[in-house]
Amino acid sequence: MDWLTAPRWAPYAAGIGIGILSWFTFLISNRPLGCSTAFASTSGMIKRLFKGRGVADEPYYKSVGIRIDWQWMLVLGIAIGALLSAWTSGDLELAWVPDLWAQSFGPALWPRLGTALLGGVLMGFGARWAGGCTSGHGISGTMQLAISSWISSICFFIGGIAVALLLYGAG
Repeated sequence: MDWLTAPRWAPYAAGIGIGILSWFTFLISNRPLGCSTAFASTSGMIKRLFKGRGVADEPYYKSVGIRIDWQWMLVLGIAIGALLSAWTSGDLELAWVPDLWAQSFGPALWPRLGTALLGGVLMGFGARWAGGCTSGHGISGTMQLAISSWISSICFFIGGIAVALLLYGAG
């Protein structure tokens, strides 16, 4: 059982696990695995706190839904699971500015937080615009052989590689 506490799992084992999770998701809910709708729903919950119940009647939130459902719980489980995994493997490090970022851009907190916030907003916008996130398109959509998901996934990789090279260089 030492593999449960390893800092990194073999990609094949992780892939098999994701495949099994995807299969159960289709079996139980008849819906694909995805996370971005949970974030859209959460934005509706936050907006409802400030604006009241009328938020649920807005066209966008009528289509997305403002509720805690299995996708919302999946996102919560991912966060809790990641924390537990890092803790049990001895790899947990709480740092506002990761070492790799500090080596490339310095230890200042605000540029790191600003970049993370901007990146999160752009990812959220892109996920809603594309009709799904990396897990929705990259896992569920490609598994269903959807052309749009294959194109999206290829673009995710191209964009990720380009940004990594831009930020951290080729070597």
